[in-house]
Amino acid sequence: MFYYCFTLNFNAMKLHIQSIHFDADQKLIDYIQKKIDKLETFYDRIIDGEVFLRIDKDSHQENKLLEVKLNIPGHNVFVKERSRTFEAAADEALEALKTQLKKHKEKEAEHV
Repeated sequence: MFYYCFTLNFNAMKLHIQSIHFDADQKLIDYIQKKIDKLETFYDRIIDGEVFLRIDKDSHQENKLLEVKLNIPGHNVFVKERSRTFEAAADEALEALKTQLKKHKEKEAEHV
């Protein structure tokens, strides 16, 4: 098995990006980092995160798979998106993560 691994630090959050069976270029890594960084405007208590990038070898056109797991206090947030490009998958993942983080923040506010 072949893995490329990047660890990025920004603010207090550590982001670990793994591209599986291919070498992700720096432009893609920066794009994903920028997208994940935006999530801290919705929820500022993200501890760290992991991103997995895979290319499925099927003939399906939407063969780029992006998985994101964010660790937040007392909970994990996970999303898995498939698209034609990793950038499109990252955009879709960002929207799904925004929704999950907003719901989690609302639940936290109810318990205070």
